[in-house]
Amino acid sequence: MFGKGFDNDKYLAEQTKYILERAKQYDKIYIECGGKLMHDMHAFRVLPGYDPDVKMKVFSSLADKIEIIICINSKDIEKKKIRADFNRTYDEDVPKMIEDFRKNGMVCNSVVVTRCADSSAVDDFRNMLERRGVKVYLHKPTPGYPVDVDAVVSDKGFGQNEYVETVKPIVLVTAPGPGSGKLGTCLSQIYHDFRQGRKSSYSKFETFPIWNLPVDHPVNMAYEAATADLGDFNRIDHYELESSGNICTNYNRDMDVFPIVKGILQNATNGHVVYDSPTQMGVNRCGFGIVDDDVVREAAKQEMIRRYLIAKVDYLNSKCTAQTVERCRQLMAKAGISVSDRKVVSECQKKLASQISLGKGKDGITCVACAQVGENTFISGTNSFRMHAATAMVFKVLKYYAGIEDDVDLISKDIIDSVLYMKHDILKEDGTSLNVDEGLICLALSAARSEPARKALDHLNDLAGLEVHISHLPSNADGKSLRKLKMNWTTEPVFPSRNILS
Repeated sequence: MFGKGFDNDKYLAEQTKYILERAKQYDKIYIECGGKLMHDMHAFRVLPGYDPDVKMKVFSSLADKIEIIICINSKDIEKKKIRADFNRTYDEDVPKMIEDFRKNGMVCNSVVVTRCADSSAVDDFRNMLERRGVKVYLHKPTPGYPVDVDAVVSDKGFGQNEYVETVKPIVLVTAPGPGSGKLGTCLSQIYHDFRQGRKSSYSKFETFPIWNLPVDHPVNMAYEAATADLGDFNRIDHYELESSGNICTNYNRDMDVFPIVKGILQNATNGHVVYDSPTQMGVNRCGFGIVDDDVVREAAKQEMIRRYLIAKVDYLNSKCTAQTVERCRQLMAKAGISVSDRKVVSECQKKLASQISLGKGKDGITCVACAQVGENTFISGTNSFRMHAATAMVFKVLKYYAGIEDDVDLISKDIIDSVLYMKHDILKEDGTSLNVDEGLICLALSAARSEPARKALDHLNDLAGLEVHISHLPSNADGKSLRKLKMNWTTEPVFPSRNILS
């Protein structure tokens, strides 16, 4: 949609080289990995050309030198905290993460439960993993952490933690989500290493904000929009400015905690590990993969608009505050953009108005899903008794890419009617029209005997990166399907029916 703005091969080579250079300085290095190792769709959207799994490929290329520690907060186990992107609880996600690492050739046999107290949920989690051959370590809350450095770096502080045995020189410390205790685990390991005569160190691998882009670069502003609910904001790293004279970008939480982290590191290593700034702690070379600044600027501006529209929906569903919505609006204003700069929104609204004027729609409600397939080319689908609006839109886009006339049926009506009969008359479901997943399954079945269906199916990957807007909130199933297809979708904060529970 935007052209290529990011070179994965260049980034992969640069990132791998830099990690190895940092690792050579110590017996062992612990790398705290923030953000997503796989399926990083935010980076995919703001850096066109970015492989959402490229970070995993970086570590996979170092598989002979790297092993993994996964951290999880005991409170997240007890409360069954959900990863919204995958709709899995944190404790369910840990075995999936272990499997992903092993599939990529990496050793992942250690899990740390942080801030641990007596809990049957933690006991069940530990038993489940240890019966699968994974060692689970329990770390209790560290008294005084992080501000009381003398208490933290002592036998009654980090000294009370179980030491995680590792054998490879690079240890990646990751987690299902934020607040899992990654930093504390890294620092605890370094404390124990130095007590045992090993010189180890700490680095942080986090994609955003990109340190060698300006604070107000749209890519870094898009990161602020993505974390508006957390109150994150970008700042010039004044520690780095004072140390080297270089102007680098960091963010408030890393800046605020840096003096404490630096103090703990110096105390734990007897002054051996010295960083003058949070930027120096990082091993992020993402900025060196950008090959077209204009392309990534435009893509990042679109992401800021998407985040604003998403925040409005989250506010409707009581998933964020009015302050989050306002923060996203302010960032858009600072960047000089508005919702009107997202062309697919106005096109969707025009199509909706046209359909309403014609009196079309199901049960008196008209829904429209619109996709942008070119600079000024848009394709839309509307709801009917056979298909959701998003399903109709996906099918029309596939026809467009496959060069199939719009009046050609990709799925025969008898197949659709048979599925609708099952849903309505046998399973007694309220909503019976085909959602996106159901439509694609029918398409795959039809491809076995229909040439148009086969041609359309071959273009499914072409949907990735398309900008989409929907006039009404899609079903949860449709939302997940559009994410799986990597379509950049947004929606109006309007329920699809008069039923508030829809």
